[in-house]
Amino acid sequence: MDSQDYIRIEDRYGAHNYHPLDVVVERARGVWVWDVDGKKYMDCLAAYSAVNQGHCHPRIVAALKEQVELVTLTSRAFRNKVWPLFAQQVCELLGYEMVLPMNSGAEAVETAIKTSRKWGYKVKGIPPKQAEILVCSGNFHGRTTTVVSFSDDPSSFENYGPYTPGFKIIPYGDIAALEKAITRNTAAFLVEPIQGEAGVVVPPAGYLKQAAEICSKNNVLLVADEIQSGLGRTGKMLASEHEGVKPDMIVIGKALSGGLYPVSAVLSSRRILGVIEPGTHGSTYGGNPLACAVAREALKVLVEENLLDNASKQGNYFMEKLRALDTPHIDFVRGKGLWIGIVLKKESGGARRFCEALKEQGILAKDTHENVIRLAPPLVISRQEIDWAMERIERVFTSL
Repeated sequence: MDSQDYIRIEDRYGAHNYHPLDVVVERARGVWVWDVDGKKYMDCLAAYSAVNQGHCHPRIVAALKEQVELVTLTSRAFRNKVWPLFAQQVCELLGYEMVLPMNSGAEAVETAIKTSRKWGYKVKGIPPKQAEILVCSGNFHGRTTTVVSFSDDPSSFENYGPYTPGFKIIPYGDIAALEKAITRNTAAFLVEPIQGEAGVVVPPAGYLKQAAEICSKNNVLLVADEIQSGLGRTGKMLASEHEGVKPDMIVIGKALSGGLYPVSAVLSSRRILGVIEPGTHGSTYGGNPLACAVAREALKVLVEENLLDNASKQGNYFMEKLRALDTPHIDFVRGKGLWIGIVLKKESGGARRFCEALKEQGILAKDTHENVIRLAPPLVISRQEIDWAMERIERVFTSL
């Protein structure tokens, strides 16, 4: 069968909750993917940063194969020998005392919300059912009913009510708004150090550092959603490190498995995660031996192959080249590391048509919020590969 055959089958039987480019991927390696018709593409989305280590990294694949022959799932009703090793490794690497494993990013965000509320009641002394969590405009933290309750994107929340109460939306990057919004019932401030789905929006310099100071002064937990921004994407292990901030709680996922398996986690101190007691929260698959074996190797690859340094160097180079493009379509380019948003002028006709043209040139990128092209290639990308991409990007912006 060719691409059109697969597309017809998907359109008939699959729920239409996505609007993908018409590429049917058959195999992948590193920064490259091949479709069922044999055409080669550079993946400049990296599965929303889940494949930071590159597609099908041989070391992570080998770890998965080795573990899958031993034991894959025991549930947390019993102990397994891989989970404690992963717990120690991720805590020591990221500088936290405890970790609670889940599967998807949205599950980990839900875990952070539950933990924040329970800490608010048990430790801070917020009156029952009065805990409030502050979030930001333009946020994206997942697709569950609770999470979409505090989205301000109609495509995420419309027709999914009634909505979960207990959240207050404040402007992103506005430190005065944060300080003003805090009350005695505020348990936590949940924030993305850089907003991904909003179009790689980088807040003003010093924003996260000031937010941490304000939260500390008011006994409010700073909870950083590092699901996309973390694990090397911005050139640091965590994006919050760019301002020397250690959030009270972090949420990680996506690249935690290198794209081979759903793995996510919440990390914090014993004082905070210690409020979760046996029977009060859990997951059948969370912390399973296969997930932990994959995650352990995925983290080792990030460190041992110097992918953070490569993300920083190649990201700066990529953005420099993009900013030098002579085109009337680009308003400006923003980003950090290998997480880049090309913001188009409104009169350019939207980002989707540019992504479709890039696909024809062999580059897979994602449009977001109508006028932004998001570029987030795997962190293994080389300068030569960026030069290859730039030739085609320039061709597209010239032809359109």
